[in-house]
Amino acid sequence: MRSSLLGCFALALLFGCGSLSAQSRLQSDDVDPAFQARVNAEQSALAKLRVDYPALFAAAYARYPEIPTGTLEAIAHVQTRWVHLQAAPHKDHAPESATAIGLMGLYAGDGFSDQVGEAAALLGVARGQIESDPYWNVMAAAALLSAKSQRSAPALSEAQLLQAYAGFGKQRSGDRIDAFARESFAFDVLLSIDRGVDDHGVLIKSRPIDWEAQFDVEALSRQRAPFVRLDLKRGTVEADGYRIDTLDESLRAPASLASAQAKSTDYGPALWVASPYYHSRGTAATAVTIHTMQGSYAGSISWFKSNPYSVSAHYLIRSSDGQITQMVRESSAAHHVGSENNYTLGIEHEGYVNNAAWYTTAMYNASAALTRHFCSRYGISCASAYSGPAHSGVVVLSSAIRIKGHQHFPNNTHTDPGINWSWSRYYSLLNPGAGGGTTRILDTFESNEGHFTSTPSYSGSTTGISANSTAVRDCAMSRVGSCSEHLTLIDNSANSSAWSVRFLSGGGAPASNTSFSRNGRIGFWVFVAGSGFSVGVGIDDSSDGTERSTLRAVNANTWTYVEWDLSNAAQWNTWVGGNGTINSANVTLDAIWLERAHTTYTVNVHLDEVQWRPN
Repeated sequence: MRSSLLGCFALALLFGCGSLSAQSRLQSDDVDPAFQARVNAEQSALAKLRVDYPALFAAAYARYPEIPTGTLEAIAHVQTRWVHLQAAPHKDHAPESATAIGLMGLYAGDGFSDQVGEAAALLGVARGQIESDPYWNVMAAAALLSAKSQRSAPALSEAQLLQAYAGFGKQRSGDRIDAFARESFAFDVLLSIDRGVDDHGVLIKSRPIDWEAQFDVEALSRQRAPFVRLDLKRGTVEADGYRIDTLDESLRAPASLASAQAKSTDYGPALWVASPYYHSRGTAATAVTIHTMQGSYAGSISWFKSNPYSVSAHYLIRSSDGQITQMVRESSAAHHVGSENNYTLGIEHEGYVNNAAWYTTAMYNASAALTRHFCSRYGISCASAYSGPAHSGVVVLSSAIRIKGHQHFPNNTHTDPGINWSWSRYYSLLNPGAGGGTTRILDTFESNEGHFTSTPSYSGSTTGISANSTAVRDCAMSRVGSCSEHLTLIDNSANSSAWSVRFLSGGGAPASNTSFSRNGRIGFWVFVAGSGFSVGVGIDDSSDGTERSTLRAVNANTWTYVEWDLSNAAQWNTWVGGNGTINSANVTLDAIWLERAHTTYTVNVHLDEVQWRPN
């Protein structure tokens, strides 16, 4: 069906192919240099500990040759990121109370299967050896996989074998939540194999996965499985009613199937499975709690469905791709932060506090978009987020700081998200643009297209492009959050005019747009998969028509933030009745402009986070 190498080659021709190295995931322009230096030192130390692990995997494959190559390494990556986890004492809050054990992240009961005990019986060794010795921990996982395979007839596919192996309680017919957890686990393991991993000593050789042979179409759509079609003339192709996006190699289900899936009714990008652990708030939601699971995404979903401590969270986020699952309605109080449950909304992030590799760009972006949704819906100021240094212990912060970690709330003993969570990076995602303390986001494209409901060819001021050009919300690529607005600009073959695209906000009607003060700056993020573009904005100045900004050149194949000072006359030109100066106290956005010299190529443009910020 697909080839990862050919897929990357095709994408490189169109957009450039990104590295999957740890550096590309961990570094950010918004991260404090001292924080980044500490993270780099941590990752280097972990790399030294991983030197002997490939030999352990090789020994296990020699003993159990029926196990597909790469499976053990990928399980270790998904469960522990190749860190040998010590058995932890149980606590009052899970999944922190149900930490997996050893390099392979094996479970030992207490709401999960007793993988350690089962493997000890298969191998004839003591439980303590499996828990403490990485060699026996890897052998234990191999023995469990082999036993699951031998007990099954007919032979299991890799995905089926992984789902049978996953230690999420008993496989019961009709248990939708555990089935979803097992599916998520199997998908994440196979995704690690399909992509390959080279991450500070974590080495998994890429092996293309035949995704259709592993999962049915509903599961592939639900998990946003990767696909590639080599079609250099189009940005997308259709196959059996499914749209395959060559920008990110992902499958989009048709509306008929998407509507049949369990989707969150509170937050559009999230999936929905229900936890039984919640109660009535009795008060408004006024704060957000950032958690680290101390466990895996799939295991935590299973845990929040059934655990001895009745704990839960509103949302969970996967590290590898930022997938979000909701388990408690926002209107209810989840059981996640003790005495502070009634007024808080909780987000659990996959991973462990002592390894920054879990906190990927995809996870940060997905989490920030979700928190921005909270800010908008419940009147929580995103500027009230904590932005200081990360802490390793409990540090109670002022109640005026409304977005903070579990470790920052009173009356608790937990230390997540811990020393590896970059609060400065998170704050900048919540408040994009410099000085974002009172930034107003005009359009996020997270749940809908907002004011940008026209097509790029709608305006009579647009020249050079075809009427077949399109604009759609795209949740495969974004700068902040999960979605952006995707413009596909197609040349008008009837002429050779330069491209001048006026992408209207509010259909060009000032009354349909959000008003903002002249004393500030208007800006947005833009990604252009082609060189030679300049961008600008038009502002409806209620006193004397419309003013058009100067143009900003943008680099190809990278996100660029552009903005204009509304009060600086040097940045504005007269247009449609304007005088070249913005005079009104309050104005609205008329349109985003995109210009370039004539080209016959179709070009993809993404816009994100249209915003105003004060001077």
